[in-house]
Amino acid sequence: MRRVIILGSSGSIGTQALDVIRANPEKFEVVGLGTGSNAAVLAEQAEAFGVEHTALGADEAEQLVRDVDADVVLNGITGSIGLGPTLATLRAGKQLALANKESLIVGGDLVKQLAAPGQLVPVDSEHSAIAQALRSGTAAEVRRLVLTASGGPFRGRTRASLADVTPQEALAHPTWDMGLMITTNSSTLVNKGLEVIEAHLLFDVAYEDIAVTVHPQSIVHSMVEFVDGSTIAQASPPNMRLPISLGLDWPSRVSGVGTPLDWTTAQSWTFEPLDDEAFPAVSLAKKVGRAGGTYPAVFNAANEQAVLAFHDGRIGYLDILDTVDQVVDEHAEVDTLTLESLAAVEQDARRAADAVIARRSTRG
Repeated sequence: MRRVIILGSSGSIGTQALDVIRANPEKFEVVGLGTGSNAAVLAEQAEAFGVEHTALGADEAEQLVRDVDADVVLNGITGSIGLGPTLATLRAGKQLALANKESLIVGGDLVKQLAAPGQLVPVDSEHSAIAQALRSGTAAEVRRLVLTASGGPFRGRTRASLADVTPQEALAHPTWDMGLMITTNSSTLVNKGLEVIEAHLLFDVAYEDIAVTVHPQSIVHSMVEFVDGSTIAQASPPNMRLPISLGLDWPSRVSGVGTPLDWTTAQSWTFEPLDDEAFPAVSLAKKVGRAGGTYPAVFNAANEQAVLAFHDGRIGYLDILDTVDQVVDEHAEVDTLTLESLAAVEQDARRAADAVIARRSTRG
């Protein structure tokens, strides 16, 4: 029986994790729940699962992680505010099932320094797929990682044709429904860029050895290519309960959480090269990742401001990445990396992005 704390319990990852736990009461017990501000849902969940320990907001979530006896913490918080709970989980020696990619990307070296071998288990479908495929060989046998991208709603479009994209079009993802920020990031491929940085940090693979291929069907969730020419892929119908269950019970598999592929039905899977001219986010993310330090935090914060400005009608679609690129170029690295210095850097990046956005709005 694994004792589980779920942070972000009212969100998509949190509610699906509770579904997995509800279906497997012999394997999991919920001992703590935390959410951002939805006290009503939190109370309902606590009553349904008999949970005494709850938290509202990131500060209470950190305290919950420190005080409650648990085997694994699922961090499904959205945004870099999840960094504090991530660090608290690692310091407490609990296994971290990480769905909050921003805390790893922003925290970078802070997270890596605290994480013991095997303590951090990825919940993103792409990184879960890589973690599964890596069990087929040793680290020395890995040639490169290949992350798959659906291509979003604008796959095949030229850069020029994206100039007049509307917010409604950007939210029309063909496969996933992930909320405003992540769905927009998927359309620009910023989300894939963040996942490249995450893959580097999780698996200690150089950026030049991390590739992205466009796979519209979203069946192959990512792959590992080995030195002998073999490529191991993890394939399953799109369903986040599978990587969530692995995060909760790693390295064991939980029976019945997903539906297997139907091999009696004809189907085609396609793979296409990434168009870096139309979608420069992955190249920019690799540049940011190589710079390291606080640069990924700047990339993430500036992008969030630009996405919100796009949905408010203050800038165009192509201005999102152009704004991020400009803010990253103007950033000056800080000397000391701490939770406090990272928060200050993020605030500065948001202000810088807002200034760029204001100038672009005036020109528009």
